[in-house]
Amino acid sequence: MSDTREIQPQQGGTAVREARTGPAKVYAAVAEFQDPQQLLKAIRGAQAQGYRKLDAFTPFAAHGIDLALEPKRSPLGYIVFAMGTLGALSAVLLQWYTGAVDYPLVIAGKPFFAFEFAIPVIFELAVLFAAIGAVVGMFALNGLPHFYHPIFRHSRHARVTTDVFLLAIESDSKDFDAPRAADVLRSLGGSHVEVISE
Repeated sequence: MSDTREIQPQQGGTAVREARTGPAKVYAAVAEFQDPQQLLKAIRGAQAQGYRKLDAFTPFAAHGIDLALEPKRSPLGYIVFAMGTLGALSAVLLQWYTGAVDYPLVIAGKPFFAFEFAIPVIFELAVLFAAIGAVVGMFALNGLPHFYHPIFRHSRHARVTTDVFLLAIESDSKDFDAPRAADVLRSLGGSHVEVISE
């Protein structure tokens, strides 16, 4: 059974598909645009209408779209820094404990623990922990692995990898109203406007 139903648009000739009533939650109103310039203009137009939770799907990296979507600053740098610091502290603790507490050895009158000789291991563990934090943090922040996305429900999503540019006004936007969002997308020049469910 289909998760969408077609409804008649209030104006223009674009098809509108709306999530059927039931437990399915509306994900977004989505429209197709012909080129990156039209998509960029539509993003700015949607933002002028008060929408801030937008997402764009393009077949290639389009200049200016990433900045126009106003992404939030990623916390990944903080995660990497914290993990690198943890790695460095772990290296100091490991070398101090094994050399000065757990199994102290007198070797040619050298101290049980000396910071100068610990630097290579400190560096290596800092880099190791930071790299692990970067990879795991990137996967976690991006919600990966992610085998399904609601945009797959859009009738033209398969062409996003070829020649179609899609703009989604997500339902998380403030004061989101699906029919109004669909009308906004049509007024901005969007075609194949659909309201899709999660």
